Amino acid sequence: MDQPVPSNSSAQVSACSEMLLNPLYMEAYDQSLEQPESFWGDLAEQLIDWDQPWKKVLDDSNSPFTKWYVGGKLNACFNAVDRHVLADKGSKVALIHDSPTTNTVRHVTYNELYDKVSRLAGGLRKLGVQKGDRVVIYMPLIPEAIIAMLATARIGAVHSVVFGGFAASELCTRIEHAEPKVIIAANCGVEPHKIIYYLDILHEAVALSRWKPLKNIIYRRSNILMSDLDETWDVPWENALDTPVDCVPVDANDPLYILYTSGTTDKPKGIQRPIGGHLVTLMYTMNTIYGIQQDDVWWNASDLGWVVGHSYICYGPLLYGATSVMYEGKPDRTPDPGQYFRIIDQHKVSAVFSVPTAFRVIRRVDPEVTFGRKYSLKSLRAIFIAGEHCDLETMKWMRSIFKVPVLNQWWQTETGSAITATCVGFAQNLQPPPFTTGLPFCGYDIYVLDKNGHEAKPNELGRIVVKLPLPPGNMATLYRSDELFRKTYFQRFPGYYDTMDAGYKDKNGYIYVTARDDDVINVAGHRISTSSLEDAILRHPDVADAAVFGVPEPTKGQIPLCLYVTKASVSKPSAKMSVELINIIREVIGPIAAFKLAAQVQSLPRTRSGKTLRKAMADLAANKHVTIPATIEDPHVFVDIKRALRELGYAMAAPDPELRQTVR
Repeated sequence: MDQPVPSNSSAQVSACSEMLLNPLYMEAYDQSLEQPESFWGDLAEQLIDWDQPWKKVLDDSNSPFTKWYVGGKLNACFNAVDRHVLADKGSKVALIHDSPTTNTVRHVTYNELYDKVSRLAGGLRKLGVQKGDRVVIYMPLIPEAIIAMLATARIGAVHSVVFGGFAASELCTRIEHAEPKVIIAANCGVEPHKIIYYLDILHEAVALSRWKPLKNIIYRRSNILMSDLDETWDVPWENALDTPVDCVPVDANDPLYILYTSGTTDKPKGIQRPIGGHLVTLMYTMNTIYGIQQDDVWWNASDLGWVVGHSYICYGPLLYGATSVMYEGKPDRTPDPGQYFRIIDQHKVSAVFSVPTAFRVIRRVDPEVTFGRKYSLKSLRAIFIAGEHCDLETMKWMRSIFKVPVLNQWWQTETGSAITATCVGFAQNLQPPPFTTGLPFCGYDIYVLDKNGHEAKPNELGRIVVKLPLPPGNMATLYRSDELFRKTYFQRFPGYYDTMDAGYKDKNGYIYVTARDDDVINVAGHRISTSSLEDAILRHPDVADAAVFGVPEPTKGQIPLCLYVTKASVSKPSAKMSVELINIIREVIGPIAAFKLAAQVQSLPRTRSGKTLRKAMADLAANKHVTIPATIEDPHVFVDIKRALRELGYAMAAPDPELRQTVR
């Protein structure tokens, strides 16, 4: 593959009208690309407390294994907790745990965090955990999960948080790969109308695993379930809180954590996050991107098992000294679709970060906000969304209901923070063009490439890449897989990071991320993004949700197929709905889309982080074997998906999808 034709992206961005009207952004963005050592060095001095200064800001001598702040030493826990206590801010609330599933609200101050974290760190050390050792954390969204993360970081160990919804086989895979000295878990989690027995799952996973931890530290949620422990393996949480220990300085390029990506196979992809660059970037983005002040209440409606939870439930807001909300509930079922509104009102939330799917769910079940309208939204200044394409109708609804800017952004597990965004702190235009994920953030020199690897024209769909070196905070490598790291992300376009996402750049420098590159449909040589078709479908007033993907067609190669969900009150026949949707696509996109296949389903398959499983549906339609990822919200939806595909003449010989089992 040819390298991209070089051009000065910074100069291109500088020439556009948006930038000329925004000197704050322009100055910072230009300097981050042209003088990265000066830019990131100054920020590191201003924002983070260091135990030992670095000798060199940037070492790119072994690209793509870029190192930042070489020789510097620091501790993540000190920066997130201790320094606020030392600054007499210990009485401030650090975490608000709001759990309608258990009918409790809990406030945790920085003083309490300091006490619990330092004592758990002492307990970990007593159990034999040392600097560089791994600790797996398997817990629901409760303050003890963050305490476990920070305690691990306090003694220089490396945490690996496993999403609490994973089954024993998935947990086993991660245990075997990370080889933790200790596992910290809760005895249970709570979902609507059911209890998840974490401790049983953990015991099964450890029994299956070829690697055995020394001990399991178990936090028992006694208000829900009081579990019996295995005296051989399990240590009660309260017994693990030992004599407090101080923070251990670690090298800036040592790993803070390992986070396994959702597509894990028998060779897990463990994103390894370097401490120094990550802390600098998170601290910088809290105000620069999100406009957060230290007295604000920030709510990231995600889970600690995902990268956004690591960055912006735990580390980002705590580094900044703000208050972080942890919501253990659903948008609509715990107990009603008014909960997002209640949380904003009750806790005086300044900004919300969530996936579009959550708001799509609320709009579907309560479009008139019957449950939410009694709450005040006066404290709210902005909503930020990422993780999944947001259709225009949902975006309009959100702006109309919440009456604040709704700002889309784009980032990946690999980057740990936003690649593109609309930045409140830079005073950027808070009404950006529809569908954009914003402008390139500092340090990201972004190109869009055509099929030949040359830079695409403005508004031309292509593959998005980023010129090296990547800015601080990006993954350092894949844990124990340097060669896979190089091959996966850097082999196809030497000198560039391959995001594997598709999109385009407009003449003003705005980036539009339309889909994963393998979600783009090739209809008779015309590349059409699934998101453009879904946006058109969702303009129909009776459609609540939709997914479009490519299916085989002998003449055109591929044609789009749409599965859609109607709003609760709709009783229109599905045949009539399908005709209306076909007409909408013809009006909005044109006959080039060759759109003629649409079917109604009860629900769409999505991961717990909100991503639509388009490829799985496309493979099922093409009669391929489908392995359902363990991250899926509800695997049973594929029964109805297969029924709908067969009505359209697809998936006729497809085997039933199977929930992924760990390869052993």
